[in-house]
Amino acid sequence: MPIPPFVAELRALVGTTELWLPAVTAVVRRDTGPQHEILLTLRADNGQWAPVTGILDPGEEPALGAAREALEETGVVVTVDRLASVSASPQVTHGNGDLGVYLDLTFDCTWVSGEARVADDENVDVRWWPADALPPMSDWLRQRIDDVLAGETAARFRQPPS
Repeated sequence: MPIPPFVAELRALVGTTELWLPAVTAVVRRDTGPQHEILLTLRADNGQWAPVTGILDPGEEPALGAAREALEETGVVVTVDRLASVSASPQVTHGNGDLGVYLDLTFDCTWVSGEARVADDENVDVRWWPADALPPMSDWLRQRIDDVLAGETAARFRQPPS
Protein backbone atom coordinates (compact mmCIF):
# COMPACT_ATOMS: atom_id res chain seq x y z
CA MET A 1 0.00 0.00 0.00
CA PRO A 2 1.79 3.17 -1.17
CA ILE A 3 0.02 5.68 1.10
CA PRO A 4 -1.23 4.44 4.48
CA PRO A 5 -4.82 5.53 5.21
CA PHE A 6 -3.79 7.71 8.16
CA VAL A 7 -1.35 9.62 5.91
CA ALA A 8 -4.07 10.07 3.27
CA GLU A 9 -6.30 11.54 6.00
CA LEU A 10 -3.52 13.93 7.07
CA ARG A 11 -2.90 14.91 3.45
CA ALA A 12 -6.59 15.81 3.07
CA LEU A 13 -6.04 18.36 5.86
CA VAL A 14 -2.54 19.69 5.09
CA GLY A 15 -2.09 19.12 1.36
CA THR A 16 1.50 18.63 0.22
CA THR A 17 3.02 20.34 3.28
CA GLU A 18 6.10 18.57 4.64
CA LEU A 19 5.18 15.86 7.13
CA TRP A 20 7.50 14.31 9.73
CA LEU A 21 6.70 10.60 9.84
CA PRO A 22 8.13 7.58 11.68
CA ALA A 23 9.53 4.94 9.36
CA VAL A 24 11.55 1.75 9.33
CA THR A 25 14.19 0.21 7.11
CA ALA A 26 14.56 -3.55 7.16
CA VAL A 27 18.01 -4.54 5.88
CA VAL A 28 17.36 -8.21 5.19
CA ARG A 29 20.43 -10.46 5.06
CA ARG A 30 21.00 -14.10 4.30
CA ASP A 31 24.18 -16.11 4.28
CA THR A 32 25.13 -18.07 1.19
CA GLY A 33 28.26 -19.76 2.37
CA PRO A 34 31.03 -17.30 3.15
CA GLN A 35 29.22 -14.20 1.92
CA HIS A 36 26.14 -12.19 2.84
CA GLU A 37 23.40 -11.28 0.44
CA ILE A 38 21.17 -8.25 0.89
CA LEU A 39 17.54 -8.16 -0.27
CA LEU A 40 16.76 -5.02 -2.26
CA THR A 41 13.64 -3.69 -3.95
CA LEU A 42 13.45 -1.71 -7.18
CA ARG A 43 10.99 1.03 -6.32
CA ALA A 44 8.12 1.74 -8.69
CA ASP A 45 7.97 5.44 -7.76
CA ASN A 46 11.56 6.45 -8.57
CA GLY A 47 13.17 3.46 -10.32
CA GLN A 48 15.90 3.21 -7.67
CA TRP A 49 17.17 0.21 -5.70
CA ALA A 50 16.59 0.36 -1.95
CA PRO A 51 16.35 -1.84 1.12
CA VAL A 52 12.84 -2.53 2.39
CA THR A 53 11.37 0.68 3.81
CA GLY A 54 8.00 1.78 5.09
CA ILE A 55 5.95 4.07 7.28
CA LEU A 56 4.92 2.79 10.71
CA ASP A 57 1.21 2.56 11.43
CA PRO A 58 -0.04 4.60 14.41
CA GLY A 59 0.98 2.81 17.61
CA GLU A 60 2.89 0.08 15.76
CA GLU A 61 5.95 -1.36 17.49
CA PRO A 62 8.87 -0.52 15.16
CA ALA A 63 10.50 -3.98 15.00
CA LEU A 64 7.13 -5.56 14.18
CA GLY A 65 6.66 -2.88 11.52
CA ALA A 66 10.00 -3.80 9.93
CA ALA A 67 9.00 -7.48 9.77
CA ARG A 68 5.57 -6.52 8.38
CA GLU A 69 7.12 -4.35 5.65
CA ALA A 70 9.51 -7.14 4.61
CA LEU A 71 6.61 -9.58 4.25
CA GLU A 72 4.29 -7.10 2.51
CA GLU A 73 6.88 -5.88 0.01
CA THR A 74 8.95 -9.00 -0.69
CA GLY A 75 7.02 -12.04 0.53
CA VAL A 76 9.77 -13.10 2.94
CA VAL A 77 9.58 -13.83 6.65
CA VAL A 78 12.41 -12.33 8.71
CA THR A 79 13.67 -12.14 12.25
CA VAL A 80 14.42 -8.65 13.47
CA ASP A 81 17.77 -9.03 15.19
CA ARG A 82 18.77 -5.56 16.33
CA LEU A 83 18.35 -1.83 15.90
CA ALA A 84 21.32 -0.76 13.77
CA SER A 85 20.82 3.00 13.44
CA VAL A 86 18.51 5.94 13.95
CA SER A 87 18.54 8.77 11.44
CA ALA A 88 16.44 11.33 9.60
CA SER A 89 16.02 11.23 5.85
CA PRO A 90 16.59 14.24 3.67
CA GLN A 91 13.39 15.92 2.51
CA VAL A 92 11.64 13.64 0.01
CA THR A 93 9.39 14.99 -2.73
CA HIS A 94 7.01 12.25 -3.82
CA GLY A 95 5.72 11.95 -7.37
CA ASN A 96 2.42 13.60 -6.41
CA GLY A 97 4.22 16.59 -4.86
CA ASP A 98 3.82 15.51 -1.22
CA LEU A 99 6.80 16.44 0.95
CA GLY A 100 8.08 14.28 3.77
CA VAL A 101 10.97 13.78 6.14
CA TYR A 102 11.23 10.40 7.82
CA LEU A 103 12.56 9.52 11.26
CA ASP A 104 14.09 6.18 10.33
CA LEU A 105 14.81 3.20 12.54
CA THR A 106 17.05 0.80 10.61
CA PHE A 107 16.88 -2.83 11.66
CA ASP A 108 19.27 -5.69 10.95
CA CYS A 109 17.04 -8.55 9.79
CA THR A 110 17.72 -12.16 8.88
CA TRP A 111 15.82 -14.05 6.19
CA VAL A 112 13.90 -17.02 7.63
CA SER A 113 11.67 -18.26 4.80
CA GLY A 114 9.86 -17.37 1.62
CA GLU A 115 10.91 -16.79 -1.97
CA ALA A 116 11.76 -13.15 -2.54
CA ARG A 117 9.28 -11.65 -5.01
CA VAL A 118 7.42 -8.47 -5.81
CA ALA A 119 4.55 -8.73 -3.33
CA ASP A 120 2.96 -5.27 -3.64
CA ASP A 121 2.57 -2.38 -6.05
CA GLU A 122 5.38 -0.32 -4.49
CA ASN A 123 8.13 -2.25 -6.28
CA VAL A 124 8.80 -3.62 -9.74
CA ASP A 125 11.64 -6.00 -8.85
CA VAL A 126 13.01 -7.72 -5.74
CA ARG A 127 16.42 -9.31 -5.79
CA TRP A 128 19.20 -10.67 -3.56
CA TRP A 129 22.53 -8.87 -4.09
CA PRO A 130 25.98 -9.85 -2.84
CA ALA A 131 26.83 -7.46 0.00
CA ASP A 132 30.08 -6.52 -1.76
CA ALA A 133 28.38 -5.83 -5.12
CA LEU A 134 25.30 -3.71 -4.39
CA PRO A 135 23.76 -1.62 -7.17
CA PRO A 136 23.90 2.19 -7.10
CA MET A 137 21.46 3.82 -4.67
CA SER A 138 21.16 7.07 -2.75
CA ASP A 139 23.92 7.67 -0.21
CA TRP A 140 21.47 7.92 2.69
CA LEU A 141 19.97 4.50 1.91
CA ARG A 142 23.39 2.95 1.35
CA GLN A 143 24.44 4.31 4.77
CA ARG A 144 21.65 2.29 6.39
CA ILE A 145 22.98 -0.90 4.81
CA ASP A 146 26.52 0.00 5.89
CA ASP A 147 25.26 0.53 9.44
CA VAL A 148 23.90 -3.03 9.48
CA LEU A 149 26.98 -4.55 7.85
CA ALA A 150 29.23 -2.84 10.43
CA GLY A 151 28.04 -5.55 12.84
CA GLU A 152 28.11 -3.31 15.89
CA THR A 153 25.93 -4.24 18.82
CA ALA A 154 25.02 -0.66 19.74
CA ALA A 155 22.79 1.43 17.50
CA ARG A 156 24.36 4.26 15.52
CA PHE A 157 22.80 7.67 16.04
CA ARG A 158 23.45 10.06 13.16
CA GLN A 159 24.89 13.39 14.22
CA PRO A 160 24.33 16.64 12.34
CA PRO A 161 27.27 17.62 10.13
CA SER A 162 29.76 19.91 11.87
